[in-house]
Formats: sequence, C-alpha cells, structure tokens
Amino acid sequence: MVISLDFELIWGVFDKIQLDDKRDYFLTTRRIIPDLLENFEDSNIHVTWATVGMLFNSDWDDWNYNIPSCIPDYHNKKLSPYTFGKDIQTKENEKLCFAPDIIQKIHSTKGQEIGTHTYSHYYSLEKGQKGNDFYSDISKAVEIAERDDIKIKSLVFPRNQFNEEYLEICKSLNLLNIRSNPKSWYWENTQNDGFSQKIFRTGDAYFGKLDKAYKISEIEHYKNKYNLQKASRFLRPYSSIKSLNNLRLKRILREIEEAAQNGKIYHLWWHPHNFGNQPYRNLEDLKTIIKQFKSCQNKYGFKSLNMGEVGLVSKT
Repeated sequence: MVISLDFELIWGVFDKIQLDDKRDYFLTTRRIIPDLLENFEDSNIHVTWATVGMLFNSDWDDWNYNIPSCIPDYHNKKLSPYTFGKDIQTKENEKLCFAPDIIQKIHSTKGQEIGTHTYSHYYSLEKGQKGNDFYSDISKAVEIAERDDIKIKSLVFPRNQFNEEYLEICKSLNLLNIRSNPKSWYWENTQNDGFSQKIFRTGDAYFGKLDKAYKISEIEHYKNKYNLQKASRFLRPYSSIKSLNNLRLKRILREIEEAAQNGKIYHLWWHPHNFGNQPYRNLEDLKTIIKQFKSCQNKYGFKSLNMGEVGLVSKT
C-alpha cells in the first residue's frame, strides 16, 4: 500500500474559495496533522507528503525573498499565487500559508517522505505557462527543501495536471518518482475537467470493478529514467450521508484486500485539508483503513512503502 498526501494549505485552493470562509478549516487542518502522523507511526505506515514549496517559508519576508526568477503568466490571472500572496500579507494569515514547523515534524517521523507538489502549486498544463517557468518553480522547491536538509526525490503534479514534456526537467533535478493519473478516460485532461468526467469519477468512488491496483512490474519506467506511479484511489472525505460513506469505505477496503491477495500496489491519496471538516470522523475512517491494511499485512505479507521506497524497489 502506498499513500501520498498533497500538502497545500491555502495554496491549493485560493482561486476557488474566500480566505476568511476557510480560516478555521485550515487551522483545523494544521491541528489534525499530528494525529495523522501518530496513526501512521503507530502502525508503521509509510507516506509521501507532496508538499507545496511555499509552505517551507517562515513568514512573508521569507516568501517575498524566495519568489522565483521566472513565474508563470497564466492566461487565467486568478491562478497566480504571487498576486494572491501579495494581497494577503498579514501576520494573521501566515498560519494559513506557511508550515515549516509541521514539515519538520513530518520529516522527523519514521517512514514519512517529504516530496514536492511544486513550489507554487504550479499548473503545468494551463495556458500561458512554459517550460522555463516550470524549471524555475521546481528548482526553487528543491532549493528551499535543501535549506532544511531535506532531499526531494518524488513529485506530484498539482491538480493532476501531468505534463509528460516536463519529465526531463524533473530528471535534471533528480525527481524520478512521479505520481501519474489512473488509466481511465475520466482522469484525462484534468485542466478542462468536463461534467461527465466529474460524474464518472464520483460514481467510481462507490461502484465499479476492482481494477485500480496494479503489479509493481506495471510501474512505467518512462524512457528508462522515471518511475511513473499510478494513483489508485482518492480518499474522499467523510460524508454525513451514512449509506454513501459506508459504500465509499467498503469499496476501499475491498480494493486493499484484492491488491494484497494478488501482490499488487494500491496507491491511496488525498489532501490533509480534506480532513478539515469532520476531522475526527475522517480519522476514524482512516483507522478503519489502517486496520484493514494490518489485517492484510498479517495474512498476505502486504507492505507499506512511500513513493521513494517504491522507486527503489521497482528498480530491483
């Protein structure tokens, strides 16, 4: 079982929400992360935290100093984190935008890998951005992590905008473990994300074939250089509709069992902020998933690996 978390705080959704409406939501997210780490550590669950590089900054002075030399000129101006950031520079907002203390806690917890979600939550398929901008952004992500003695080896493209053309840039910075999207038509062209795609993705969370796990031999060693590790399932947050919540959870438990029985990889992912509403209900669901993993570990020898560890194993 592989778990990757897209750790973003406000940088992942600022274009979709009103900051003041989500203030408590993201403060709750910060508070819940130690509980996540405790559960992972107690059960020896290895996790990759794909972390937006801006979270490494300590304050607004640090953030302003670390603006990359090239920034993307998105046609959709609402997507610019630099315009957004310059408009919200108050002390009160720093806890929504920066988390170096949390990153260090993650880094010091056994089995946890700090990966990158790019520096600025970069949209690699949006119109207006280009390769030089991506290189500048991802270089800054690697640089600011190294400042804290963290070596980045794994990458998750924000909003699942997987850009094959940028893999050579990733390789030049030694980012060789890349999460790619499930091999389903409704995960293609995520930047456009049509209505039918959303409907099928939602339905797939509750019904369908047990076809999301895959053999380690199926990891794509793209051009013999990169480990493209397909995501299997997005862990949707707790639903107050009990029947839907039970279906969602039962589907995940069955998929874990199927993967363990057949010697496959099951790659589960979500955002820590998905636990921002109903945090303890979500934690209880996570404990149920971990319990299923431990059962499969005892019965079938199922293992827990983070993305970096899968990259090493897949080469042997």
